[in-house]
Amino acid sequence: MQKLNLSQTLSQKLSPQQIQFIKLLQIPTVELEARVEEELEINPALEEGKDEGVEELTNNEDFDDTNGVEDDVNVEDYLRDDDFSGYKMQGDGNYPGDEDKEMPIPTTATLTEQLLNQMSFIRLDERQRIIGNQLIGSIESDGYIRRELDAIINDLAFSQNIETDPDEIEDILYKIQEFDPPGIAARNLQECLLIQLKRKLDQNEIVQLAIEVLSNSFEEFTKKHYDKIMKKLNINEEQMKDIIILITKLNPKPGGTSTGLVKTQYLIPDFILVNDNGNLELSLNSRNAPDLKISRSYSDMLDAYDKSDKRDKKLKETVTFVKQKLDAAKWFIDAIKQRQQTLLNTMNAIIRFQYDFFLEGDESKLRPMILKDIASRINMDISTVSRVANSKSIQTEFGIYPLKYFFSEGIATDSGEDVSSREVKHTLQKMIDEEDKKKPLSDDKLEKLLKAKGYNIARRTVAKYREQLNIPVARLRKEL
Repeated sequence: MQKLNLSQTLSQKLSPQQIQFIKLLQIPTVELEARVEEELEINPALEEGKDEGVEELTNNEDFDDTNGVEDDVNVEDYLRDDDFSGYKMQGDGNYPGDEDKEMPIPTTATLTEQLLNQMSFIRLDERQRIIGNQLIGSIESDGYIRRELDAIINDLAFSQNIETDPDEIEDILYKIQEFDPPGIAARNLQECLLIQLKRKLDQNEIVQLAIEVLSNSFEEFTKKHYDKIMKKLNINEEQMKDIIILITKLNPKPGGTSTGLVKTQYLIPDFILVNDNGNLELSLNSRNAPDLKISRSYSDMLDAYDKSDKRDKKLKETVTFVKQKLDAAKWFIDAIKQRQQTLLNTMNAIIRFQYDFFLEGDESKLRPMILKDIASRINMDISTVSRVANSKSIQTEFGIYPLKYFFSEGIATDSGEDVSSREVKHTLQKMIDEEDKKKPLSDDKLEKLLKAKGYNIARRTVAKYREQLNIPVARLRKEL
C-alpha cells in the first residue's frame, strides 16, 4: 500500500543568470573575447555598440512558456534610440577599404617533412625507404626515437608486410642520424650528445675528451662527480672546465628548432597598474569591457506586437521567441558589467593588502595573504575570490604577475610576526645565487642560515621551497 508523505527541505540552487556570471567571472580576458563572439553569434538580439543604458527587463514571473506572452508586455524596456548598426551590418555593402587583401603567411616545413626531404637525397632501395619512413614517423617532436626497435620491427611486419631485424633497422637509423639538425633520431640523451660531438668539424683534444666522458662516464657527468672523471681520464681541472662548457652548449632537444609552424602566444593582462608619483591607479583591460547593446530591430518587433491584435497565436509565438532572446541579451550584458565590478573590487582589495609591494616591487614586502583575507574585505564568498584569482594577471611597472602570486601562507619569525612564504623563497633564492658554487649550500646549511635570519623553518620545508623554485640539490649545483 502506497503512502503519501509530506516533507519540507531547504536547498540552495543557482539561477541561470548566476551560473552565467560565475562562468564569465572565472575566464581570463583572452577567453572573454571568444565568449562574447560566441554569444553574438547565437543571440541575434545582442549586438556590438555603445549601450546608452536601459531599464530593467520585465521579470520572468510575467512570462509563461506554455501560454505564450502576457498581454502586458513592457515594450518600452526594449526600445532604443541607437541606429541600426552592429556586427551584423558590417561588410554587408561595398565600402572603400573593404576590398579583399591577400595576407602573406610564412610557412616552414615540419620536422618530418624536412627529414623525408633529406632522405630523398640518399641512395636507398624501395625496402630501405619504407623502413626509413617508418623510423622518421617514429621520431617525436623533440627529435628522439623512444619506441623500441623490436616494436618498430613488428609495425613493419603488420603494416608493411616487411620482415626485418635489428641490424638492418640500425643501419638505416644511423643514416638518418646523419641528417640535420645534428642529434636527430637519437634514442636517448647520451646518444644525442655523442652524435653532435662526432659531427663537429674540429675534432680537437677537448672534443675527443668530451666524447670519452659521455661514452664511458656519462652517469658520473650527470651527477657532477667531476673529481672521479678527472682521476679516471687523468686530466686537470682546466680541461674538465672546457669539457663541461662544450657539452653544456650542445642541444639536448634537436627537434625543438624544427617543429614547423608554431603559434606565438601572448600574455594579456587583465589589470593594468600605474604608479603616478606614489598614487597607484588601477584600470581594467579594455577587452574586459566590450561595447554591447540590445538590437533595435528586436525591440521594434515588440513595439509592433504592442500595436497589433494580441489574440493572434502565431504572433504570440514569435514574440515569445523575441522576448527570450531579449532577456538573454540583457542578462548577458548585466553579467559582463557585474564581472567588471567584481574584478575591480577584488583587485583593489589585493592592492590595498599588498600596498608596499605594488609601490616598490620588493618581494620581501609581500605579506601573508589567503583567499579569506580578501573575501572578508569585499564581503564576498571565498569561491568568488578564487575564481577571480584563477587565470588572471596584472601588469605593473615591475612586470606581469598572476594574481595567485600574491597569495601565500604565513611563517612565524622569532619576533612573533608572520611573514609571507614568498619572502622566505626570495631570501632562499638570494642565498643560493650568492653561494660558492664550488661548495654549494646543503638544505641543512640553508635551514640554519634562514633560522639565523629569524625564519622558523624546517629542513623539509627548505627542500619543498627549493623544489618549487626549480633549484636542484647542492650536488647538482656544484661547479669547478
